[in-house]
Amino acid sequence: MTTIKTGLLAATALLLAVPAQAEWAPSRPIEFVVASGAGGGTDNFARTIQAILTRDGIIDNPVVVLNKGGGSGAEAFLYARQNDGDPHKLIFGTNNVYLLPHVAKLAYTVEDLQPVAALALDEFLVWVKADSPYQTVMDLVNAAKDAPGTIPFGGSQSKDTDETLVALIEQTTGADFKYIPFNGGGEVGVQLAGGHVAANVNNPNENAGQWQAGAVRPLCVFAPQRMAESAPISGDMGWHDIPTCKEQGLEIDSYQMPRTVWLPAGTEPDVLAYYEAALQKVAESDAWKEYLAKTSQSASFLTGDELAKFIETSEGNAVKVFEAEGWTAK
Repeated sequence: MTTIKTGLLAATALLLAVPAQAEWAPSRPIEFVVASGAGGGTDNFARTIQAILTRDGIIDNPVVVLNKGGGSGAEAFLYARQNDGDPHKLIFGTNNVYLLPHVAKLAYTVEDLQPVAALALDEFLVWVKADSPYQTVMDLVNAAKDAPGTIPFGGSQSKDTDETLVALIEQTTGADFKYIPFNGGGEVGVQLAGGHVAANVNNPNENAGQWQAGAVRPLCVFAPQRMAESAPISGDMGWHDIPTCKEQGLEIDSYQMPRTVWLPAGTEPDVLAYYEAALQKVAESDAWKEYLAKTSQSASFLTGDELAKFIETSEGNAVKVFEAEGWTAK
């Protein structure tokens, strides 16, 4: 046997004797840290994923949900900073992860978290009372031009997603609404149905019950295309029958809020890859599709460069609104 062959055989034997390095997997219970209170949209988002992961056997380890909604979710993001590099903590939020530091001085920055995936997009619609005189969004806009500061527009929280959208409408059209903040989308829907505000920009799920009951009606949706086909919600009208706001003459192409999952910064690449793969299986499941249909959210699974580009665009557009309104933290 030649020296070369002997060397090759020895090297092969050595490679076979050394086990391949195992891919990362959780070694203890996983915490789902939710940047909202129990029962909110982000909480439902996280608990739906928890149920699918465990029921379908995608993850074997126990999953525990912790609600840390203080400071509009900042409590959860600070918790991520305090647990830098911990691969057993996933943080569930929206665009609030990267927008909050622009409007408030906080003890974390977005660099303290590692984006993992976005799994859905919340749509925003302009809603009015069923007997409202406004038939299109531009009717509402023109009324706010004719009577500046008098038409009450309800929304969830101040300097948050809803008020940002109302401000964007004003900046785009020159309208001047009287923005009135409430504690959440459910309360905003009740206020509109009762005639206490003229309009709101609730997500589909937040006003679906009032629409079905004939108390409110949608004018348009802020999306690049109409929503997916659905069974009729009110009369013979379903989600797909709602025109986009751009179809009605409002020059805003899209305004959508991502449902996002993050890790603390400092985690290893194989940890990120593990959770990306697990969440992709969730996004492909029938149970997830049922969840999206029930909540009237749009399917969107983003990771890696695609997610980074979405965040960059979303953040940039929002910051322009913040700066024009004078909301940015000094």
